[in-house]
Amino acid sequence: MNQPDAPVEGISEQEQAFDRVRRTVALFAGPALFAIILLLPLPQLSAVAHRLAAVLALVMVYWVGEPIPIPATALLGPVLCVLLGIGGAKSVFAPFAHPIIFLFIGSFMLAEAMKTHRLDYRISIWVLSRRWVGESFFRLFMAVALIPTAISMWISDSATTAMIFPITAGIAAIVGSLAKGSGNRFNIGLFLTIAYAAIIGGIGTPIGTPPNLIGIGMLEKLAGIKIPFFVWMQLALPIMAVMTGIMIIYMYLIYRPPAGGIGGLAGYMAEKKEELGPWTRGQKNTLMAFLLAVALWLFPGVVAAVAGTGNRLYGFFEVHLHEEVVSLIAVMFLFLTPVNWQKREFTIGWDDAKRIDWGTILLFGGGLSLGGLMFSTKLADVMGKFIIEETGVSSLWAITAVATAVAIMITEVTSNTATANMLVPLFISIAETAGVPATPPVIGVCLGASMAFMLPVSTPSNAIVYGSGRVPIRSMIAAGFWLDIIGFAVIMGGLMLLLPRLGLAE
Repeated sequence: MNQPDAPVEGISEQEQAFDRVRRTVALFAGPALFAIILLLPLPQLSAVAHRLAAVLALVMVYWVGEPIPIPATALLGPVLCVLLGIGGAKSVFAPFAHPIIFLFIGSFMLAEAMKTHRLDYRISIWVLSRRWVGESFFRLFMAVALIPTAISMWISDSATTAMIFPITAGIAAIVGSLAKGSGNRFNIGLFLTIAYAAIIGGIGTPIGTPPNLIGIGMLEKLAGIKIPFFVWMQLALPIMAVMTGIMIIYMYLIYRPPAGGIGGLAGYMAEKKEELGPWTRGQKNTLMAFLLAVALWLFPGVVAAVAGTGNRLYGFFEVHLHEEVVSLIAVMFLFLTPVNWQKREFTIGWDDAKRIDWGTILLFGGGLSLGGLMFSTKLADVMGKFIIEETGVSSLWAITAVATAVAIMITEVTSNTATANMLVPLFISIAETAGVPATPPVIGVCLGASMAFMLPVSTPSNAIVYGSGRVPIRSMIAAGFWLDIIGFAVIMGGLMLLLPRLGLAE
């Protein structure tokens, strides 16, 4: 995690000077905006929601402007919430022990083991040495985009990104070496692409990301509309494929490499493969732990696809083998498998494990805390209703457009799960009041809640790549802003084209 005044590799002196001004302005603008909102009369908000709005304004300015480290801001927000009586300390800080936090910890430790034993480097060499990649920057870009897209259809985007990140880090190191430092901007694009690809891939199946299941479940419970597993895939897979393709082209164009290809890449890869030597015990143990985690993350999805989510085996996995538990099982495997039994040396020790990025863990904990408070204080509800009332929409596709846009906006500042939980019942009610089908706006919410590209706190995938210190915040915001707009257009086009054909717009 970059410190506030630490120069970022590849940024010019002028850009660094701009960063210093940005941080200085944000340092004072945050508290000023906090005070202004606190003093403004907002009768539509309860007292606690009013105070929370002021805290959120300060936190958002600090997250964007970075006057202090982003993880410190993630702690500042909850601290202010306790001081201002928005919530008790126990409830405000409880999200820092949310199960997904342990998915972070386990995945980060698994990634640290890959780094320690250079398994990520070995896999990176293997990927880059494939004949189809050759010496093309574009094919390399495609390789690191399509893999997380496919994987995150079945497991969470955060687990996918955590698995793919160390591999991409190894590839980026090789690209930087071959490009003699001029590939740094291209590497930023690589890291952003794996996060964005994992986010987009989650919409492909009902189990790819929580908003999908929230929307399907609430449609059946509140509106009596059932969407089967493969009907969802018939709708979502084309949207996912189009969005992935556009994202790859868009990211490649704005993070163009210094040349069309890397001369000598194939020969270089051949030399590096020779230098790798035989597999070490640590690499074998780490690969086994990695494959164990992947298998246990994927297996419930396979069971659900074959036998449905009502299957007893799927239910067992849901109760006993959540993905965060799986990540910790893999870590325990690393702690228990020896690399040198005589010296009692194991695959990883605590000195290795404690090097993980604790700042990113704090960052997501703070985001979960503030997101939960938005809903418990009804601030998010007031915000959503205000937007709907101001737009005055009443037709099916106008309501769907608003639902999708609101979901995209809100999911940038809170979790996609919280966004879906708040907006899905709201838009079911709005659709019924307007006398239009509820399915299109609800699916718009579900898909829109996954289009979180702008901020580290928007989704764990963004937090993981930002937490590496390799992606400047402004790069994520700039790329993510336009991807949000592209995502809105792709979702609306897909829904308007596919939902009538599937009989889900009646």
